[in-house]
Amino acid sequence: MDFSHFDDKGNAWMVDVGDKTETNREAVACGSIFMSRECLEKVMNKTMKKGDVLGVARTAGIMGAKRCWELIPLCHLLNLTMLSVDFQVKEENCEIQALCTARTKGKTGVEMEALTGATVALLTIYDMCKAVDKSMEIGSVYLLEKTGGKSGEFRHPIHGCYSEGEREQNHG
Repeated sequence: MDFSHFDDKGNAWMVDVGDKTETNREAVACGSIFMSRECLEKVMNKTMKKGDVLGVARTAGIMGAKRCWELIPLCHLLNLTMLSVDFQVKEENCEIQALCTARTKGKTGVEMEALTGATVALLTIYDMCKAVDKSMEIGSVYLLEKTGGKSGEFRHPIHGCYSEGEREQNHG
């Protein structure tokens, strides 16, 4: 089975996964947004003028992951069985981490859905907070772990979202 996104003439095409075995698959992606102390306090106290930032961002991340196939060329439409977006606030460095978990039983992985969900959640936080802090920074979006499929399990070499020093050390 050839899993290239190119045919024998070099044209892009969607990979045929028809002969692959269905397995339970899960992927978790992580990313961060850094903001001012004032902005973080408004998010945590739910006093941002646009409303409950993390509640809206959670919904947006789930919706984004569900539409991944429409956003990323050549992605397969998946029958997702579970999506969640969770947040971890790290007050010491004014950071909010988004973690998106995606699951399916299918013939192709859910890494792109998890990555899309985490990214859309972070973009939504930015959108809802930009009136208070336009200097927010989104970064360090990566696949934390995945299970299922022919390639088996993957766990990011540094388990958990990066600390400031780890991010610089690993991504210079």
